Amino acid sequence: MTETLVAATHLRVDDGRVLELDVARWMGAADPVDEKLLDRARGPVLDVGCGPGRHVRALHIRGVTALGLDVSPTAVALARRRGAPVVRRSVFEALPGHGRWRTALLLDGSVGIGGDPVALLHRVRELLHPRGRVLVEVEPSHVPTESMVVRIETHLRQGPWFPWARVSVEGIDELVTEAGFRAAETWEDCGRWFSALERTGPK
Repeated sequence: MTETLVAATHLRVDDGRVLELDVARWMGAADPVDEKLLDRARGPVLDVGCGPGRHVRALHIRGVTALGLDVSPTAVALARRRGAPVVRRSVFEALPGHGRWRTALLLDGSVGIGGDPVALLHRVRELLHPRGRVLVEVEPSHVPTESMVVRIETHLRQGPWFPWARVSVEGIDELVTEAGFRAAETWEDCGRWFSALERTGPK
């Protein structure tokens, strides 16, 4: 969802709704909320849907091993220009470090990748170390959990339609349980909501 980050951008839902995107935050450096979140990340870290790479770059500055994933060539080019190690690849493809990542990041709406958060979390669980965790950003309680079809729009162009999802903080416990996790902690910081997910079942 980062092909047009250089312009004012929103998501158009196929039912006509418009979802605003915080492009300035994506394009900027890690802010204080990001930095406090990253204090909870244990390396090595896999940033799924890393966009322009602000979290990977911040971890790199800290000396934490991290790798970003994104399918957008624009996002990957921007991240690499910042010095962030990223690969242009889907999380559902073969990836390095399988079973060794101690933390996975699903931030800035990346839990919606593919339109099926449970399937995405199942895949992330496969990639994690047995004692790995996921730091996921979720929506406030007034936003419903839903799957949808969206496209990226600016005043210049419209992108193709693709599946997406949003996950509410109200529904996080049931959803992650289905994917083999538990929400060990959920918190709010400056209007943004996060959960730290830990694996359940066999390690």
